[in-house]
Amino acid sequence: MVEVQIQDDYEYHWGLLIAFIACTTILVAVHLFALMISTCILPNIEAVSNIHNLNSVNESPHERMHRYIELAWGFSTALGLFLFLAEVVLLCWVKFLPVGAPREKKPAATATEPPAEEYWAGWSAALASTVIMVPVGVIFIIFAMHFYRSLVGHKTDRYQQELEELSKIKYQLDGEDTAVQTV
Repeated sequence: MVEVQIQDDYEYHWGLLIAFIACTTILVAVHLFALMISTCILPNIEAVSNIHNLNSVNESPHERMHRYIELAWGFSTALGLFLFLAEVVLLCWVKFLPVGAPREKKPAATATEPPAEEYWAGWSAALASTVIMVPVGVIFIIFAMHFYRSLVGHKTDRYQQELEELSKIKYQLDGEDTAVQTV
């Protein structure tokens, strides 16, 4: 998708080309960043998982760098997938907009204008990709928000349960402490 051949005899709007180039560049950069993080961190996680010393696990760089790991995950999944959807739409506009469009003027003997319906064929195809991808993008965003909220809710519930268990343990220890002191 990154390698696209643009029509030499069609005059693209500069905004379309800039949007396509920017989206492509950011898409590649986001996935390369995520790949770099996973390539650097994964071997270290596997090495630490084979060590049974808890201090080694706590001193591991992947523990200190968990924010970068989460950032790379967020970039590659949420942002990367959204950029990929935008890339498909922009690619359709770049590829199909010239279809049937008038070409640069040639000598009078070979100049022919395409019929009006051919001119709109490329524009209609590009518009169709946009019309299809907009609901897909909206559904994607709704699902991502719902999934993220579910994960955060589960994590919050788990921490709440752990706090309740710690509170019970503290109460039991305080109760036993009191019983020992009264004896």
